Amino acid sequence: MTAGPLSGYTVAVTAVRRADELAAMLSRRGAHVLRAPALRLVPLADDGGLFAATRVLVERPPTYVVATTGMGFRGWLEAAEAWGIGPALLSRLRTATLVTRGPKATGAVRAAGLTESYSPASESSTELLAHLRRRGVAGRRVAVQLHGRTGGEFVDGLRAAGADVVELPVYQWLPPTDLAPLDALLSAVVAGGVDAVTFTSAAAVSSVLARARARRLLAPLVDRCRTGTVVGCVGPVTAAELTGLGVATVQPDRYRLGALVRQLTAALAARTEVIEVAGGPLSVRGHGVVVDGDLRAVPPAGMALLRAMCRQPGAVVPRDRLLAALPGRCDDHALDVAVGRLRAALGAPGLIETVVKRGYRLAAR
Repeated sequence: MTAGPLSGYTVAVTAVRRADELAAMLSRRGAHVLRAPALRLVPLADDGGLFAATRVLVERPPTYVVATTGMGFRGWLEAAEAWGIGPALLSRLRTATLVTRGPKATGAVRAAGLTESYSPASESSTELLAHLRRRGVAGRRVAVQLHGRTGGEFVDGLRAAGADVVELPVYQWLPPTDLAPLDALLSAVVAGGVDAVTFTSAAAVSSVLARARARRLLAPLVDRCRTGTVVGCVGPVTAAELTGLGVATVQPDRYRLGALVRQLTAALAARTEVIEVAGGPLSVRGHGVVVDGDLRAVPPAGMALLRAMCRQPGAVVPRDRLLAALPGRCDDHALDVAVGRLRAALGAPGLIETVVKRGYRLAAR
């Protein structure tokens, strides 16, 4: 198999929205994608909280309306239509000053026949808050279409400036109906079988952590994410709960799936070991190696042995040290079998040399 930049790595996708798109981007780069939806989305038309907030805005129109996501804004209008108050809501929106957080929200606003007055080039909520505070929000009603569970610092900043904030929780997330994929993901991460995990919402992070806590896996999960598994988040809001647990995350400069994939690719590439061996470079990845530009899948025991030998290329690694590197309790026979399978997986038996009565070594240049 010709290797891509993510070949040999297992990357988990926890998203519900745009999960297919994210998985396809990762797969095109060669990743083995493990899909485990962390959430399920409640239809907006069934959301009583959003209905109540929308009725408030129809009866007492806002001065400002903040659209943060394209999908959320469109979904809100569609839900209002289903409730029979769509025209009334649009009428109120036409008299309000609309601001948007980015191009997708701007596109949704314009598609509805509305016009935004401001959208920060940085797509930053901080810059958007500063703009509204400069305009003056004290005593003004500000409707905020949320893009997470709560408005966080953005809403707190508006209230501190004296605004009457109406929060619009356009996404209501619940745990997935089928927990089996999420449980499989947690077990795989804890066991070291996942090289990277991606998160595209704060709600997904909370769901994964809550499930880990329920299964008494939170401590080993957090430990693995601190020391082994790369964690990719679309931004600081998504990463906040993980940051609070001491987990470092990879984040793109801008909220874009493509940018997240590029950052994740760079982070994994930085961890890739390239060893100069007899015949050329050997690229050691998460669950495989690249030899002569081709990916060779290697079983877990073989990867453990290979990594032990890569620490000192060309040096003899004693049998007792290799036995200690193998998962589980093993004997000399199990070691010899694992080495044989590693040689077969590499497709170049000469790369692993036997040093009689001592151990094995990687045939480095």
